Parts: sequence; C-alpha cells; structure tokens
Amino acid sequence: MTLITTMLPIARKRLVTLDAVAPVIEAAKLLSAPNTNLVIACDSDGLMVGVLTKADIVKQISYCTGCSCVTAIADIMTRDIIKCSPDDQLQDIWVVMKNKALRQIPVSDNQSRPIGLLYASDALQVLLEEVEYEEDLLRDYVMGIGYR
Repeated sequence: MTLITTMLPIARKRLVTLDAVAPVIEAAKLLSAPNTNLVIACDSDGLMVGVLTKADIVKQISYCTGCSCVTAIADIMTRDIIKCSPDDQLQDIWVVMKNKALRQIPVSDNQSRPIGLLYASDALQVLLEEVEYEEDLLRDYVMGIGYR
C-alpha cells in the first residue's frame, strides 16, 4: 500500500500558506493563481489553524467592498481541519476525501505544521496505477507467465 510520504514531492509544490491575521484580500490574491483552490492559515508559530477556499472569499465579498476588505482570514476560515500525515496510507485518505467530498487535504507533520497539500486527482492517479499493476500481475500469473 502506498503511503502519503510518496506523494510529498508533488504535495509540497501545491502548498500555499498565509498568516491567519492576514487580510482576506491577500488570500484572494493567492487563490487567484491557477490550480490554487485552498490556502492553509497558520499562526505565528507556523502551525495550521484553518483553511480558506475560494467559496469562503466569495461569501465574504458580500459583506465588504472588494479591495477595501480588511477582514482577517482568521474571521472567515474553516477551523475544523481534516488533515493527514506522511505515515497515513493513501487508500485510507482517499476514503476520507471521498466521504467528505474533499478535493484537497493538507498534509502535516506531528506538530501540525503544513508540509504539503494532497489533491484528490493526484491521489486517484496513484491509486489507479496500483490497481492496473495488480491487474497485470494477476493476469500474468493466470496466464502462467509468473510474477514480475
């Protein structure tokens, strides 16, 4: 079974963090980048304290006027973080993501410092490759070719 640690190289590239006291406009700038859908809010010690999505920004815009919004992301972020660790099995995390309808999940170390952001598409690709490999092994065994 694949561990999350094998996914860390790509998860590290997808990680976007911001200080929880930063204004919403800063998070909006980060979220406007292509393929950036989640910002992890951290406290002054670098520990995860929440997550912020594009939907959170859109919801907040109805309360303030664009660039003049000085609300801190800590006031609108989701504080109940669903996360995983490098030692978790990818299959188990996929089940959590599927059941909670998550498109991405933060990866954190033992102290709750963010070290990556795992996208569902990346997880699914690895899981499908595993199934295809197992299918090939089974077919080779049944056909008398043996194991690879």
